[in-house]
Amino acid sequence: MVKKYLSSYWIRSAFYTVLQRFSITLFGLINFIVLIRSLSKAQMGSWALFLVVTSIFEITKSGLLKNAHIRYVSSSTDKEDKAAIASSSLLINASISAIFITLILVFSDHVSVWLHTGQELATMLKWFIPGLIAMVFYSHLEAIQQSHLDFKGVFAGGFVRQVLFFLMIAGHMVLHKPYSVRLLALYQSIAIIIGTIIIYLYSRPYILHRFNPSKRWTKQIFNYGGYIFSSGIISNLVTNLDQVMTARFMPDASSVAYYNAASRINQLIDIPSFAAAEVIFPKVSMASTAEGPEKVRYLFERMVAVLLCFTAPTALLIILFPNLVIQIIAGSKYAAAAPILRLYMVTGILRPMQHQAANLLNSIGKSGLCFYLNTGSLLVNLLLNYIFFSYIGFYGAALGTLATFILGAFVWYKVMNREIGMKLSTIGTYMIVQYKTIFTNVLGLISQKKAS
Repeated sequence: MVKKYLSSYWIRSAFYTVLQRFSITLFGLINFIVLIRSLSKAQMGSWALFLVVTSIFEITKSGLLKNAHIRYVSSSTDKEDKAAIASSSLLINASISAIFITLILVFSDHVSVWLHTGQELATMLKWFIPGLIAMVFYSHLEAIQQSHLDFKGVFAGGFVRQVLFFLMIAGHMVLHKPYSVRLLALYQSIAIIIGTIIIYLYSRPYILHRFNPSKRWTKQIFNYGGYIFSSGIISNLVTNLDQVMTARFMPDASSVAYYNAASRINQLIDIPSFAAAEVIFPKVSMASTAEGPEKVRYLFERMVAVLLCFTAPTALLIILFPNLVIQIIAGSKYAAAAPILRLYMVTGILRPMQHQAANLLNSIGKSGLCFYLNTGSLLVNLLLNYIFFSYIGFYGAALGTLATFILGAFVWYKVMNREIGMKLSTIGTYMIVQYKTIFTNVLGLISQKKAS
């Protein structure tokens, strides 16, 4: 029975990507719960900024290479072309990582002081260099898997990576050994290296073991992915700007820890959205060339409706009880994060449409438009955060972020209405249908249980 259901692309891919996203967020949350109770607020703030810097780099680089890799490999039938695409992608991947490592060695000390973390942030980034090297191969193998519409290895590699890091920090807790932010960065590196080995084992059937990068494909990847790369940097800056600006404007590094607590819980809302983006990207890329705009609009509206069916109720529940959620996840000493969390949950209702809209524009070749929209969001967010910080102080970044997302939702809707004819009424109709389906299935299960 399980085999039958997993034979469908949508069910199989959704199953593994949701599991992957869920495991990343679940273990991230568990690790966060352990660390927030073990590190000082200042250390937690430094750790949060380390994760901001490394995740911005990792996600942005992936945005440049993975999307282009998937698009070109999935639409090509020529083995030579596939090898050239993969090789060119790997070359760009390694080059970008080398530049980032150089920037860490040269500038990390200055950035660490500028963000009021002493030398802690710089130390963590330097100890994470082995992990950055491993990430070159990890992200490359991830793109190879997904370009062949296979998601098993991506889940396995990510799962092992998360479990290993958890086991290493849990070992400290069990043995009552003090945590060191330097060791945390090293543990991240070790987990990525092992995760890369696991994903390689799953990727072997798709690897041609040829390194033949070409100028043509290198240029084509940059032409396609250049805007996505820039847009990814800006989008991730918008997502993490609250923590960076709080670190800069608040001399006490512990202030960042409050925003990090709210942001971690906020990420729970994004599990289905990011999983859906990975599943739908290859299909939309194919639909945009083979089936036309009607199919693209259908895929987009249906996916947003399904996501809202799950994210909206979760966000509303957290809006009603933010203090309880903060108490359970972070502890009573982080009670000041509850108002931030409540504001962020409003953005959690708006984000699925914006995430999917950005993903769709990239997949249909309109990455330039996505770049300009994200650039506008960054500039507005910077301005609003600065204004709110100046007049309100500590909660300024949360209010600035909320205002930016509300304005952004209106702009993104207008753009998607113009580009693909998207309508909120259609999304609403799909949501009603989805809720009816869920309700019918639940009633069916209850009837079956009563009958048995």
